Amino acid sequence: MKKQRMLIIGAGRMAEAIIEGVLVRESDQFELIVTNSGNKQKLRKLSDKFNIQTELDWYKIVSKVDVILIAAPPNVHEELLKQLSTLISDQLIVTIAAGIDPTYLQARLPKGTPVCWMMPNTAAKVQKSMTTYVCGAHVTDSHREIIHCILNSIGESEELSEEEVHDLTAITGSAPAFLYTFVEALVESSKTYGIKEEQARNLVINMVSGSAKMLQTEGTPSELKDQVTTPGGSTAAGLDILSQHHFKEILKKAVEATNAHARKSHNK
Repeated sequence: MKKQRMLIIGAGRMAEAIIEGVLVRESDQFELIVTNSGNKQKLRKLSDKFNIQTELDWYKIVSKVDVILIAAPPNVHEELLKQLSTLISDQLIVTIAAGIDPTYLQARLPKGTPVCWMMPNTAAKVQKSMTTYVCGAHVTDSHREIIHCILNSIGESEELSEEEVHDLTAITGSAPAFLYTFVEALVESSKTYGIKEEQARNLVINMVSGSAKMLQTEGTPSELKDQVTTPGGSTAAGLDILSQHHFKEILKKAVEATNAHARKSHNK
């Protein structure tokens, strides 16, 4: 694969995570250019941190890049795609916005435009994202090579259908926030017993890290839960409280609410 010039439209947290991942893992495959019309200070920060090119008037260089990665909110895509549609020729267009699938992109871009929808999560910052993605109808093998390089730079990935990416937005993209809330609650609980904040965070974070490793190597969630739980024991008492307060049902409702909100962009 020849070195690709990639324009990243947006300079928020996810854009920064992708930039860092690409520079760490795939720096020989990409030349990066970043733009963000809304925040010049953020552009300067990225330029200083990563020593990469930034551009305020992004529309002037569209014809000179191979890939355009849109790291902007869903609600700006309509206008942004309208602008891009008059400027692009055969560039690969990638978006990481919730709800903006290939069907949406292809309907607003010139016929035959190769597009890809990726849904990474914030663990991309440490190259540990679990990213779901789906390619449009006009993506070729050479485009896939580029897409895989981007995905590999930020962690693991799974190619799914459009519908599946929509349905799993909450699981892979938003559920880290659910997990962080769970951790936050355990830290707060630990502090009620006189444990200092730093100690509590260390205890809980390492417990979560170890539990995640067990899930990867030692069994199913149900099996591992049973290994910890003695019938009539203290863990069982805690699980009984979670059950009484419908812990699993609450999480399912959170997933449904997240997905419903993400689909609003697609249905407009």
